[in-house]
Amino acid sequence: MQIAKPLNASFRFIRYNGEALCWSISLLALFFLPETKGTSLCLFSAMGIDICPGCGIGHSMHYALRLQFRESLQQHPLGIFAIMIIFNRVRALLFSEKINA
Repeated sequence: MQIAKPLNASFRFIRYNGEALCWSISLLALFFLPETKGTSLCLFSAMGIDICPGCGIGHSMHYALRLQFRESLQQHPLGIFAIMIIFNRVRALLFSEKINA
């Protein structure tokens, strides 16, 4: 079939680059995150617990991706570090030698 070869190539690309693709889509989503105040997806916040070590990291990463480092640090001190780790992981996934199985 004519469709089978391109489809197999697509599945092969996703199989070998799926994690890098997921991280890249996540970073794009964080970059285009709308700047809304007061909304949170935090489970601790939903349960009424005020202390959460992860609260603000999404907004912090959003600001870091937009090169607004002061705002990023105000939201969460590890947001810039998280962006660096994710970029490094994507780079490692894309530029490592793949073994074709």
